[in-house]
Amino acid sequence: MSAGTAVPGAARTEGAGTPAAVGPVIGLRREREVLTVALQTNRHVVLEGPPGTGKSTLLRAIAADVGQEVVFVEGNAELTPARLVGQYDPAAVMAGGYVPASFTDGPLLTAMRGSGLLYLEELNRIPEETLNVLITVLTEGEITVPRLGLVRATAGFRLIAAMNPFDAVGTARVGQAIADRMCRVVLGYQDAAAERAIVAAVTGADPSPIGLAVRLVRATREHRDLRMGSSVRGAIDLVLLLGGLLRLRGGYGLSAPGARETVRDAAYAALSGRIRVAEGVDRTAEAVIDSILDDVWPEDMPPPDDEAGAPEDPSGDGPGKAEGLPAETAGPDSASSLRRDRKTGAARRQTSRRELAARHDSFEQVSPEVGELDEDAFAALMVEDPDAAAALLADLALATDRDLRAAARRLACRVFIQVGRVGRARSRGTRRLVHGRRTEGDLDLDRTLDRWSGGWPPPAEDLVVRRWTGARRAVCLLVDCSGSMTGLAVAIAAVAAAGVVLAGDARLEVSVLTFADRVEVLKRHGEQRGAEDLVGRLVALRGHGMTDLAAGLRAARTQLSAADADERLVVLLSDCLHTTGDPPEAALAGIDRLHVLCPLPTAEAEAAARALAARGAGTAQLVRGLTDVGPALTRVLG
Repeated sequence: MSAGTAVPGAARTEGAGTPAAVGPVIGLRREREVLTVALQTNRHVVLEGPPGTGKSTLLRAIAADVGQEVVFVEGNAELTPARLVGQYDPAAVMAGGYVPASFTDGPLLTAMRGSGLLYLEELNRIPEETLNVLITVLTEGEITVPRLGLVRATAGFRLIAAMNPFDAVGTARVGQAIADRMCRVVLGYQDAAAERAIVAAVTGADPSPIGLAVRLVRATREHRDLRMGSSVRGAIDLVLLLGGLLRLRGGYGLSAPGARETVRDAAYAALSGRIRVAEGVDRTAEAVIDSILDDVWPEDMPPPDDEAGAPEDPSGDGPGKAEGLPAETAGPDSASSLRRDRKTGAARRQTSRRELAARHDSFEQVSPEVGELDEDAFAALMVEDPDAAAALLADLALATDRDLRAAARRLACRVFIQVGRVGRARSRGTRRLVHGRRTEGDLDLDRTLDRWSGGWPPPAEDLVVRRWTGARRAVCLLVDCSGSMTGLAVAIAAVAAAGVVLAGDARLEVSVLTFADRVEVLKRHGEQRGAEDLVGRLVALRGHGMTDLAAGLRAARTQLSAADADERLVVLLSDCLHTTGDPPEAALAGIDRLHVLCPLPTAEAEAAARALAARGAGTAQLVRGLTDVGPALTRVLG
């Protein structure tokens, strides 16, 4: 069975003498030393790092050194406790009862009984209920299995887990009870020389294509339009594909006619599926690869030198890019600099450069010239004062300076979505094991035997299975865009929208509405709309009109009524001070729970928010700054 098997709980054992157990470890000297000593001192270890950093190879090499077997098991959301520990074979139990011979060891017991290392891949994709069975094993070296009894681990047993960083899709935080019982070794990408050596060892290719491939791959990790770059596996595939394509097209080496186009074709195939474009960036993976190739190997230029050549990690904004955005033809401080954008149909007040400079101390550092937005200066401000940076960016998104406005909206999509992702902690507690009479899932032998009438084969209605489930919920984010929504409040709304949309999955269906004295639907339930689209529309908001909370709640109820859900929630982002329409309490029918996020609260707003949330069987969360948004969403959605 290959290392990439997706069968949860299916284990394979590799001994020190098998070829698969031994592989070259290039670089990672310090990490190897730490892991070796940790195993020698009877510690359990988690290896953390992005894909392709050599976690599995490192463990195989150390296992070969110490002469221990390794039991590999791939973790994922379907790995149940029974699949990890083991279970009784139904046919054997029906024939001979609950005797030890009827029990089939899972990978955990296989490693515990056999003096082996249990290598648990993708630790942070495993349900918490399954991880909890490891707590006693990690502390006491034993586990009690129902009907089987106490199983003690032999002296050589160790657990080695591997996990990708938390912000990878589909992952969750590992509970403190597990983390406290393990040492943590963080692996990063090797340096350029080590990566060239890895590619050379695997491909046996010449230095020139290897050097080019490694430079391209390393550039993907630094490019500002990408949130995830390629691992060294991308460089290996690129070299192999490049060599094959050159031979197929009758050329040899990077000096062959058309070699640059061949490199591009190979890079598309090898890298486009491995890199991830950042949210809010309106470019394809192939377009980013083109820009990186232009930096590393400019068109109409000879192929780059070998691996000792130019800098390894272009930023993605090197020569050949536009030096700046054109300035506005109208003066930035003209009498028309404050005007209404009639395209939106609402009073969207735009702001002149003079007013922006008066309102924000850092404006001239972030935008030193007309049409210019210095992202490095903004990043420094974001580190120093996130709230001031967010308020400035929200105001820049409505600047009269057209090019500055466009650049600010693009940057806002990236920044606010990133804050929404980092701040949100996906709850692990929404999924649980339930029992039922279904055709899919793991057989619950005890409950099946209790129902079994004695006939063989058992009828379908006597079979009881266990499966993971979670209550389906629908949530509507209702954003107040009345006169109180300006500056930082707009940024908070954008981050909240990004967080809610990113939290959506098969069990959490989301919609987004805005309201003042009328309601606008930004995302309907069931509609596919990316977080960047919503953020782009929200940062274009400026407070206007009266506040009709009741109208907004009724519109949210209409959205929720169309959802197939067990629970219908409204998350209201507002100061809850209605100035027109019916009292908001009159519009709560049909909403199971109303939570309030109160941005930049005054004493009056806090009292109103708490009173309305209490009437809606929910809670009020006070959001005083950008960093409060993620924890507040976690509390109301977790």
